[in-house]
Amino acid sequence: MPLDAHGNIIPDFGTNAARSSGATPDTPSTSAAGAAAAAGPRKMAFICSKGNLDMAYPALIMANAALSEGIDVDIFFTFWGLDLVDVRTADSLKFTFSGNTAMHMPELERLRGGLGTASMPQALAVLPGVTGFATRMMKKQMADLEIPTVREMLEQISAMGGKLWACKLTVEMMKIKEANLVSEIDAIISATDFIEKSAGAQIVFV
Repeated sequence: MPLDAHGNIIPDFGTNAARSSGATPDTPSTSAAGAAAAAGPRKMAFICSKGNLDMAYPALIMANAALSEGIDVDIFFTFWGLDLVDVRTADSLKFTFSGNTAMHMPELERLRGGLGTASMPQALAVLPGVTGFATRMMKKQMADLEIPTVREMLEQISAMGGKLWACKLTVEMMKIKEANLVSEIDAIISATDFIEKSAGAQIVFV
């Protein structure tokens, strides 16, 4: 396998085989749209549709990392994802392991090997107080790693030049006033508007 300048393996998608057989490999598509996207700045667009605490961080962390690399970032908050940018809910997002069979507690590994990767019984998730306990546990884990809160992440992303958009349809459907949204929101826009803004971007749906 050929290696690049950093010692990483370069995948062979048939070019070498074509050369050995005398065949001419296909020429990559160079459409006007593709060329324009390649010529412009790299862009990433995130669609946040979930309002749980554990679903808030993936897009925010990736957006922060992308901005640190000089990549343009747009984030579109729609449906329950608007809880991340609603001042009434942003500081009180919850975490539950109900319906999440991957939920386990690494801390239990100290008691006995293997416990840290054992799935939590789903029946426990519906007991009173368990959601609050799970939420506090996750927030503590985040704090121990010095990961900013959701509100702080939004502030950082905005300060770094990231654009935050609220879904117009969801805002109207859920009767959310513009005053209910965090100040970092750039505007309330339609899905069509966001599609235009994210043209040529790498899109991540969360």
